[in-house]
Amino acid sequence: MELLRRCLPAHFFMDLEQKVASLPAQPGVYLYKDVLDNIIYVGKAQSLRHRVKSYFLDSRTLDAKTGSLVREIADVAYIVVDNEKEALALENNLIKQHKPRFNVLLRDDKTYPYIKFTAYETFPRVYVTRRLKKDGSIYFGPYFPASLAYRLVHFIHKRFMVPSCTVDLTRAHPRPCLQFYIHRCHGPCVPGLVADERYAEAARDVRLFLEGRRHDLARSLEERMAKASDAERYEEAAKYRDLMHTVTEIEEKQKIAAAAGDDTDVLAWYAEPPQVAVNLFHLRGGRVMDRRDFYWEDLEEFAPAEFLTSLLKQLYLEANYLPRMIHVPADFEDRELLQQILSERSGRKVEILTPQRGQKRALLELVEKNAKHSFEQRFRVLKPASKAIAEALESALNLPQTPRRIESFDISHIQGSDTVASMVVWEDGRMKKSDYRKFRKIILSSNDDFLSMREAVERRYHRLQEEKKPLPDLILIDGGIGQLHAAAAALEKLEIINQPVASIAKKEEIIFVLGQENEPIVLDRHSPILHLIQQVRDETHRFAVTFHRQRRTARHLHSELLDIPGIGPRTVQKLLRKFGSIANLRTASVEQLASVATRPQAQRVYKHLHRETAFQ
Repeated sequence: MELLRRCLPAHFFMDLEQKVASLPAQPGVYLYKDVLDNIIYVGKAQSLRHRVKSYFLDSRTLDAKTGSLVREIADVAYIVVDNEKEALALENNLIKQHKPRFNVLLRDDKTYPYIKFTAYETFPRVYVTRRLKKDGSIYFGPYFPASLAYRLVHFIHKRFMVPSCTVDLTRAHPRPCLQFYIHRCHGPCVPGLVADERYAEAARDVRLFLEGRRHDLARSLEERMAKASDAERYEEAAKYRDLMHTVTEIEEKQKIAAAAGDDTDVLAWYAEPPQVAVNLFHLRGGRVMDRRDFYWEDLEEFAPAEFLTSLLKQLYLEANYLPRMIHVPADFEDRELLQQILSERSGRKVEILTPQRGQKRALLELVEKNAKHSFEQRFRVLKPASKAIAEALESALNLPQTPRRIESFDISHIQGSDTVASMVVWEDGRMKKSDYRKFRKIILSSNDDFLSMREAVERRYHRLQEEKKPLPDLILIDGGIGQLHAAAAALEKLEIINQPVASIAKKEEIIFVLGQENEPIVLDRHSPILHLIQQVRDETHRFAVTFHRQRRTARHLHSELLDIPGIGPRTVQKLLRKFGSIANLRTASVEQLASVATRPQAQRVYKHLHRETAFQ
């Protein structure tokens, strides 16, 4: 305990020493706290007393991370459990809850999507989401590759006509949107378009489909087909028949895929502390189906065994789906215990292996190579390809497809004067300046950014509707939730639904996505996705400010020229069109000015401007 005496003030020492000595020699979880009572580390132990005492032995000073931790410990709390399995599960939950800074915390730019079924609504809908909330909805998944979730939702729109829109269904709307007319929605937003019983039937079918009860769904469809046929509603019977065949075909394909091979996850890393990159490959049926990247930028001390243990616990202890095998590059203390817990959760054997030779070792080395490449892309000068960044943006913002075109808006004014809006365009990896747009005459009674944003967005997409041009893959708003909702209100007025819209708040760099406002996205500062969004946002701001300055300068110049006797608005307009700025006018000769105005007017302008110069 000598290290403890050196690290802590005397009035802390006796209480902490007594606590450590009195800890039970039983399984449990211990929580270290600092002087402000913040939890800074959570660990589990087979014997709480022996494990906690070990932190204060002189031999542990060789571990720099432990030394730093011990110097900050002011108190210790503990929870006793029945066995080490319970301790491991509780440790994982407490780490997720408190996020102690000395624990390895799971961070990544990619989470796998779920399908959300809003069972609490009168007219349930389906959405793709990456975050689970206790809101009365039923969640299915996760799905990977991510495109699978979107394909399933598209199938639900097409076959069951249950939508994913953001329309408020608690109030009546005068007419349905385009999705109703192309037979992708029953139109519950407009009274009388669909009977409650018919929509409820479609919602039940969707739930059976998502729950994997395809046999029950097919049988129900067959009964309805026969009933419609007996009543001579042959068109309705044909729809049930086609849907039944499609559901049966999907079920057969899944059976074949499931029998094709064992499911395996392969995990490896590349580390140059404090920066670490991890790659996780998912193999299903013998093929790589998807990969997941994780990054850390502040792991001052990298202990591979502890790092791997923490990572696997956070990845798999609460996962909805567990693979049969997990390949990792090193052995670790809790491997057998974690393997046993995962096997019990899965209902079949789950193995955690460290391959030493053969094809499995070669695959592990391949993942290690990819982890190094990910490290280079994230932390060095290497820049990911624009296509890769766009795909990552799709995943991070939960977009329905990879964005090819982003249109970004900003408002600029000074205390409500000369309010202007700008729109810039990012397309296929670069800014497309030929498509930039300026919005003048944003005339409002006050300096209301929300109303200005609403007007700009409405004007832009009303024009696109008139010209029958496609909407962008993503609309980006410079601002917070208020500006985001202003843009959404403009789109709703134009009856544009399911349009991806996001905003990025200044300073905090928090991203809000329409429909997911309660789940703001915070990306780490090295993220290429954040860099892309910042690049587009900053260009929008630059373009708006430049336009605002031009307008303000032109207005001041216009006012100044009108003060000259004998100079009217038409002459001022001609002079501005020709010379553009006050600087150009001051350098112009009387002869040059007379090419636009009459000679007496040119002389008055010349005299006025050069008199101004003389006083400066």
